Amino acid sequence: MGSMGLKVNWSWSSALIGAASAAAATSLLSAKPKDPTFHLISIDLTSLKLNLPVLDAELMLTVHVTNPNIAAIHYSSTTMSILYEGTVLGTAEVKAGSQPARSCQLLKLPAILDGMELAQHARRFLADVAKREMKLQAKLDIEGAAKVLWWDHSFKVHVDSFVTVDPVFLDVIGQENRSQMDLFLA
Repeated sequence: MGSMGLKVNWSWSSALIGAASAAAATSLLSAKPKDPTFHLISIDLTSLKLNLPVLDAELMLTVHVTNPNIAAIHYSSTTMSILYEGTVLGTAEVKAGSQPARSCQLLKLPAILDGMELAQHARRFLADVAKREMKLQAKLDIEGAAKVLWWDHSFKVHVDSFVTVDPVFLDVIGQENRSQMDLFLA
């Protein structure tokens, strides 16, 4: 009878350990995932090419990425679109990468602006230069996965950044970011 009691105790303790680890896994998974954030910190002009009658510009965008989650994230390569007056003015390539849990890092993204597109908005652009304020929009769709224990959670983040830039010195004056994260439980 004593050995039977011991066996019952043992199975209860293993059941409790199993329940506790399941609860821990559930709490890790249910820890609400938070959107990674992308902030455009600066824009640096790296070159200007005169292709008459337009100027093509190459820029270096510095983007601050924050991962507020309890798990590392891995993301695929993607393209950030830069829009002016609703028209795609240029693109910046984001290389595939990863970021540790609860961390931030700076990404340097080379971008090319199409002078032909800017020329179509010449009047508006000249007015923006005169008032030293140009409104750009940066759009980004990024897909990836966060690994928690042995589960991979796929996610997709859509980021809209509305950036006000001084078109003379390319200083970032103001910024509003909206992001939406969709989580896919696999």
